[in-house]
Amino acid sequence: MTARDVRDILGARVLAGEDHLEKEVTSACGADMMSDVLAFSKDHSVLLTGLCNPQVIRTAEMLDIVCLVFVRGKRPDEAMLSMAEERGLIVLATGHRMFSACGMLFAAGLHGGAV
Repeated sequence: MTARDVRDILGARVLAGEDHLEKEVTSACGADMMSDVLAFSKDHSVLLTGLCNPQVIRTAEMLDIVCLVFVRGKRPDEAMLSMAEERGLIVLATGHRMFSACGMLFAAGLHGGAV
């Protein structure tokens, strides 16, 4: 699945990284606690979160996360979007709740893998 597919499935808006939408994603992780993301995330994954602070961008960079999806209508500020652009991260925003967004991606074939 590509980040473009994720965008389409979730009906999300692209906030950063539109030129990287063809990047492949292999798994997904939904969390608002970055400690959970550090413990369970995999390379080339999508992170779904409602947490809007720069730590999300730093965590994504450390873990080779390809795409960030901000759920519940959350929108990162311009400083975060600039950080994401500098790092080549794709940032999407959707009005779906995290549970629904994760379910939609799961139903489309994107899995998180075993813990």
